Amino acid sequence: MALSLPIEPEATKLLHDNPLALLLGMLLDQQQPMEKAFSSPYVLKQRLGRDLDAHEIAGYDPEALEAIFAKPPALHRFPRAFAKRAQEMCQILVAKYDGDAAKLWTEAKNGKDAVARIGQLPGFGKQKSQIFVALLAKQFDIQPEGWREATGVFGEEGSLRSVADITDPTSLAKVREYKKAMKAAAKAQD
Repeated sequence: MALSLPIEPEATKLLHDNPLALLLGMLLDQQQPMEKAFSSPYVLKQRLGRDLDAHEIAGYDPEALEAIFAKPPALHRFPRAFAKRAQEMCQILVAKYDGDAAKLWTEAKNGKDAVARIGQLPGFGKQKSQIFVALLAKQFDIQPEGWREATGVFGEEGSLRSVADITDPTSLAKVREYKKAMKAAAKAQD
């Protein structure tokens, strides 16, 4: 499979080539369309004028980074909050993984460990961590032992619940339908 979102080919290529870009896209995939979230790392790269690097983002002046995130079109609906989260995430990557986002999963003992490592990042709860590991497994062929069990319903074969399952316009529409139904169900419980 290949990640297939309706975004610029250059943005898709960056997600495939740069693990930090993919992780940032997943971080930003909250309270905004998936296309916006996963194209924003490419926009950030353009605004920085060079490849995305966890060391650089970790040490960036916080106000300057907020300004980059907030510049129209903003990288997120809440640019200041997500600039802070992105910077905190990169600081953790630098402190624990030498700035290499891929070490979150390449050095994980198994799928459960990968989910746990990713879950330690700001903005990544259990569900988002499970979706990200399912995304790695389904779309990037990075399949640590036990990944299906560790990712719960998001790892199920043939599921259409998250970005991990989007391979074409039809699957994108089905994931959107699922998310809409989940929101409606949650609203009905309130």
